[in-house]
Amino acid sequence: MSRMGRVRAETSAGWRSFVRRRTAVFFTFFFPVILIVIFGALIRTDPTGEGLFTEPAAYYVPGYLAVVVLFTPLSRMGSEVARHREGSRFEKLATTPLTRAEWLLAQTVVNAAIIGLASLLILGLVVLLTGAEIAFSALLVPYVLVGVVCFCGVGAMLGSYTDSQDGAVAASNAIGLPLLFLSETFVSLSQLPGWFEPLVNLSPLTYFARGVRAATYSGAETPAIAGVEPAIANLGILAALAVVAFALGAQSIPRTD
Repeated sequence: MSRMGRVRAETSAGWRSFVRRRTAVFFTFFFPVILIVIFGALIRTDPTGEGLFTEPAAYYVPGYLAVVVLFTPLSRMGSEVARHREGSRFEKLATTPLTRAEWLLAQTVVNAAIIGLASLLILGLVVLLTGAEIAFSALLVPYVLVGVVCFCGVGAMLGSYTDSQDGAVAASNAIGLPLLFLSETFVSLSQLPGWFEPLVNLSPLTYFARGVRAATYSGAETPAIAGVEPAIANLGILAALAVVAFALGAQSIPRTD
């Protein structure tokens, strides 16, 4: 079987495995919906006031998308790798031609399909419930895909180095929650202490948020990087981080051959 055939077969198996878990399907789409209803429709933004949501609704679109782009790969990949370790499934995979990188690529494709559907749902609800004026850009697709690749790699590392599925999920939450709120998603850089800015720049999610905001929000004040448009420059940085994260994630998967 060719490499493409191996990846296709593993992708099909991964998709069927996800669909069979109704609880996972439900919460993958339900959690971001609840977040939009609470923050977008009930609390609402107040551009003339003070506090957390002081920007127009469209400003927070990267934050809503980040919920699935960040948490779904971290939790799903972390628990999937941990589950394979506990069930000695990597030992079984070692008897097949499928490599660790191919297995991770197949799982990433499954996550990309899930998150792509969830992102469409999120964008529709944001426009419907908050009245956000979003400039739909073709760059949204590569941002979501590259973000998924990046955080699938991180999730694979979490699943490889934690001691159980519960540990992988706990680690993904411990990492994901700070990143979600401290990466220029829901909290702007001006609301954080000046000494914290270098730490914000270390987060891959920061470049996702800046780039998506530059591509979808006309009021974005994201500066150009080395003379390159913010939406393009941040995508380039995120892509470089995604390559590194994917390579490290594939390398961290237990070697049983």
